[in-house]
Amino acid sequence: MKEPDDQDTDGGKSDRSNSDRRQSHSSRSPSRTSMKEDHKSIDNTTGEAFTEGEESYIEDDESYMERLEGSSSSFQDDYAESLEESQYMETPAPDAEEAEEEVKKKISESFFYDYMELVSMPFVTPDSNIPLDLLTLVHSFGYDCRKRANLQLLESNTVMYIAGNQLIFLNLKTKEQTYLRSSSGIGIGVIGVHPNKTYFTVAEKGVFPKIIIYEYPSMRPYRILQDGTDLAYAYVDFNFDGTLLASVGGSPDHTLTIWNWKEEKPLLRTKAFSQEVFKVTFNPEDDEQLTTSGSGHIKFWEMALTFTGLKLQGSLGRFGKTATTDIEGYMELPDGKVLSGSEWGNMLLWEGGHIKVELSRAAGKPCHQGPINQIMLDEGEVITIGSDGCVRIWDFETIDTADVIDETGLLEIEPINELQVDKNVKLFSMIKMNEVGNNFWLAQDSNGAIWKLDLSFSNITQDPECLFSFHSGAIEALAVSPVTYLMATTGLDCSIRFYDFAGKTPLLQMKFKQGGTALAWVPRLISYGGAQITAGFEDGVVRILELYDPKGLTVFVGRKKVLDADIRLKQVFKPHTAAITALAYDRDGEVLATGSKDKTVFFFEVERDYKPIGYITTPGPVCQLTWSSSSHPESTLLIICENGYVLEAPFPAIKEEEEDHDVVSYEIKDMCLKYFHFTSVKSKILRLIEIERRKKQKELKEKEKQERRKRLETEMGEDAERELQEEEEEEEEEEEEPLPEIFVPSTPCHILCGFYSEPGKFWISLGGYDSGFLYHCEFPPDDKSSENTVRKDEPFDFRLLEDTEDNPITTITFSINQEMMFCGMENGAIRVYILSKNDSSLTSMEDYWHFNMHDNNYGRVNAISTSFDDRFLVTAGADSNIFVFNIFSEFELKKVVKAKVPSPRFGIETEPIPEDIEDPKAYSIENARRKREHDKLMKEVEEIKAGKREQIKALRNQLQKLLQMNEELPKHMQFKRTDFDLDSKIRAEIGRKTANKIQRVEKELAWEKEKHQLGLKKLQNRWKY
Repeated sequence: MKEPDDQDTDGGKSDRSNSDRRQSHSSRSPSRTSMKEDHKSIDNTTGEAFTEGEESYIEDDESYMERLEGSSSSFQDDYAESLEESQYMETPAPDAEEAEEEVKKKISESFFYDYMELVSMPFVTPDSNIPLDLLTLVHSFGYDCRKRANLQLLESNTVMYIAGNQLIFLNLKTKEQTYLRSSSGIGIGVIGVHPNKTYFTVAEKGVFPKIIIYEYPSMRPYRILQDGTDLAYAYVDFNFDGTLLASVGGSPDHTLTIWNWKEEKPLLRTKAFSQEVFKVTFNPEDDEQLTTSGSGHIKFWEMALTFTGLKLQGSLGRFGKTATTDIEGYMELPDGKVLSGSEWGNMLLWEGGHIKVELSRAAGKPCHQGPINQIMLDEGEVITIGSDGCVRIWDFETIDTADVIDETGLLEIEPINELQVDKNVKLFSMIKMNEVGNNFWLAQDSNGAIWKLDLSFSNITQDPECLFSFHSGAIEALAVSPVTYLMATTGLDCSIRFYDFAGKTPLLQMKFKQGGTALAWVPRLISYGGAQITAGFEDGVVRILELYDPKGLTVFVGRKKVLDADIRLKQVFKPHTAAITALAYDRDGEVLATGSKDKTVFFFEVERDYKPIGYITTPGPVCQLTWSSSSHPESTLLIICENGYVLEAPFPAIKEEEEDHDVVSYEIKDMCLKYFHFTSVKSKILRLIEIERRKKQKELKEKEKQERRKRLETEMGEDAERELQEEEEEEEEEEEEPLPEIFVPSTPCHILCGFYSEPGKFWISLGGYDSGFLYHCEFPPDDKSSENTVRKDEPFDFRLLEDTEDNPITTITFSINQEMMFCGMENGAIRVYILSKNDSSLTSMEDYWHFNMHDNNYGRVNAISTSFDDRFLVTAGADSNIFVFNIFSEFELKKVVKAKVPSPRFGIETEPIPEDIEDPKAYSIENARRKREHDKLMKEVEEIKAGKREQIKALRNQLQKLLQMNEELPKHMQFKRTDFDLDSKIRAEIGRKTANKIQRVEKELAWEKEKHQLGLKKLQNRWKY
């Protein structure tokens, strides 16, 4: 019997095939074999929904975006049936010619795309002669360790991970890197590997991003899947045999799509959930079942062929009495149950869309201290990894047969084995290595490492090995040696790391109690060998570190393996009470200036072991300090504050005769500062640009009008004038649009970076509304009458920056000859402007090279710097990535270069290491000075008090002697006690004040007294016998 929407176009053949298929798919297939057969039949039958007309089985965008989440499965079915009449209608079977044409359309197994046609390339200003290979990526030192599933294994010795807009293939043995660019140039969302390791997927980010499947090891693009999500993919997963691919999108659509990836066709599509979805996976035992999990939910999916067509039916997991939790890790059990983790560390066993039992350890201890990030089934054992850095092995049978034993819903179990990887380790994901006879795993540590773990748990089990270590989180600062190819980086992960970026080698790291926020390599004028680095930290501490080659030290017998580099603490002091944001040495190396978020700039005399000179206060938090170059007649400091203020400070006066202990405060109050308070002029600039555009448009129209007049006079003669008059009247009737309004933001936009152009003049880049331009400013003449807090200053010139309306420049550096300006952007891109010689006004700033490198969403470039010889460029971003580039040069150096670590100073090993400042509440230099003065004052006061007390004590002793002498006299000669009172009014006044105090305290406690009295009465009445 035909269904109402069937069409008899093939003489009943489709009826039989349809009814057969409905019978085979009306219930869930019990095994993968049946699913394979069904899938083959669907692929080979031209009259069914899988191979004809995507509208028959794909919901349109509006429909699936309107799906309501959190509703019951029955409501979902009713809702779906109400709008799937047209969406899941089975299409009529085509005739023989159409079927033959459809077969021809199938993609050849040997077809490959051209990588060079897909890959994103740098943008270069047309007709600018700037080479495309102006910058060439040579190495990456970073790793986005907090990105989900960002560690995939291809071969036993090759892993891949995402680094901004690159996919990096890392050989674990040779440490060599190979790079694959994203095609969109807007970043990569997630990666995945085919079960056979012969293909890997790159799911990108951007507007309607692509999923590109590459063949491995040829790295050729094999298939491209399109229109699977709006902006970015969150997760991808192949089914067990690799014939299907599931993808889930990120915000805002969270679209779940099932693909026949070899044919580049979506099979099913629906909205996964209304909140963030972390993960989607196929059931290894049944390709018709899938699971998704994410923010506050888990959802169970089933592919079902109903009378309206093939569709995905989702059932939202019900937490019941259990608290709702984000679910990061889960796995499907062979019988259809699902085991998931939770934020508090226990495991949840799901059956039928509900929690069957919650699993914990004995005595109510959680299975992990913190979230469980991954659950796997390996060789009959369940493996869980957590943010506590532990890997635990559990008995599968115990979990599979677990059931509730009491009303708590908890079942206590204990792990078979466990491994604590290390302190401060947060395991995020794990993959098994393909080594025969070994049970080695690679682990992604979200605290910045890749580990090799041996889970054999035998007598010869190897200890966890840290293969690679990286920064975790944003990299805040970067500094490059002025002598050799050495680089230092720091971040809020409390580490400073050193690299030989020419030799592509990490050298060492040093850990601290607080995060690093600023770095400056000490100039050669101070440390000729380039061995010293100054670091600023978030607690306001400054540390001077000394880098040296330990091979140059005296060798002692029994010494351990000598490293290529070592570092020691040379000096430490605390000038600020908040995070240090800038460090700068003046051009002669005499003074160090430090800026902080506490709105102060401190100066130190370098030659006298960084003796404090003093500090000045600023109108806002300091974000950058820049000393004037040698081309300026005087040495001045450019102080850039976040809130729109720019200051210029002269070189601080150093008073030789003044001793340190005589200084009451380090504040310099008589320093002559210049102020500039930026006021937005962007709306004025836009208005001027619009006026100029309209002016040119009018000139062009007038020119066209004159040409038309001449042509009409030639063609029409006397009638030409009348025709022209009619056209002029029509033009007069057209009203001109009003010019853009003048707008000034109520809150000043943040200044991101800046630099000197000439004495008293500077360029700045701003974020927010004022982005899109570089502004040329000049310090106004001193005006004592106007207050600095209310002044409003405007730039006198500007440069328009193309495509930076929402993507401002965040950091700037120059080549040695000032002919290239390297810019780091908010969206992680690198831009290079080619300038003319001695062009401080940037008049030649037109042609540029632009390339997206760091992550476009959260990869803001925080630091950018060239090597001492302009051969390399290094960038550090908020996405944890550090990239090293070769700068194009016509004179290529053929020999391999490598950094030279400075030799140790004579006697460095015998020098005592200064005591470090580890307490974040320790006093700053100024606070310590003030406390010293306060303590000195209090000591003087206490001395005065002690003197008075001694005088009172002596008077009391004298009174006691007099009283004793009085008692020894005969009765008739003794004085009364009241005769010793100097003034009776004094004693009466003291008594009166004491009575008043007692009365006031009684009033204050009256309510409490009454309350407790009433409570006492109630208790007495209640228990009275």
